[in-house]
Amino acid sequence: MIKNFIKKVGVMNVIMLLTVIFVICLSHYSFSAGRKQEAIFIGLWAPTILGFLNYFKNNP
Repeated sequence: MIKNFIKKVGVMNVIMLLTVIFVICLSHYSFSAGRKQEAIFIGLWAPTILGFLNYFKNNP
């Protein structure tokens, strides 16, 4: 099942999605630790990474 997903989506896309999930978890951890501004700053990385992924995928 996982191999079919990786084959369908692509290895680099899976790596980028795992990176985004890691960034979201890191932001949540920072927010829970009381560092709210740091959490907001880190949380903005996820849509930025997804935006770059979308841009480079659609503009070869």
